[in-house]
Amino acid sequence: MIIGCPREIKKQEYRVGLTPHCVSAYSRRGHKVLVQKGAGEGSGFEDPEYAEAGARLVDTAGEAWAADMVVKVKEPLQEEYQFFRRDLILYTYLHLAAAEELTREMLETKVKGIAYETIQTDDGHLPCL
Repeated sequence: MIIGCPREIKKQEYRVGLTPHCVSAYSRRGHKVLVQKGAGEGSGFEDPEYAEAGARLVDTAGEAWAADMVVKVKEPLQEEYQFFRRDLILYTYLHLAAAEELTREMLETKVKGIAYETIQTDDGHLPCL
């Protein structure tokens, strides 16, 4: 699988969807990881750390979004809807109850969304919150 990690574009959002440690774990299992240059800077991770962990650094968000699965922190903004497509798996906080436009766009393009806030353990805990 190809996994992409674009830089977050939401104002005041400095986190990154994948750390170099995560990239290394995916790479060791045979996955290809694309990280947009500068994606980790706000979280204290530099591009060479991602490259060392096995990521291929890409110049544009479009290149990261072209992956089979995209890992982000925050819900996609309208500028990112252009990257939605039927075969995309999107793994991020989605907050769909408060985002009708995003919900409709995902339904129309048939994006498969995995929302952190809905992941639940067998005993009912929400480990991502």
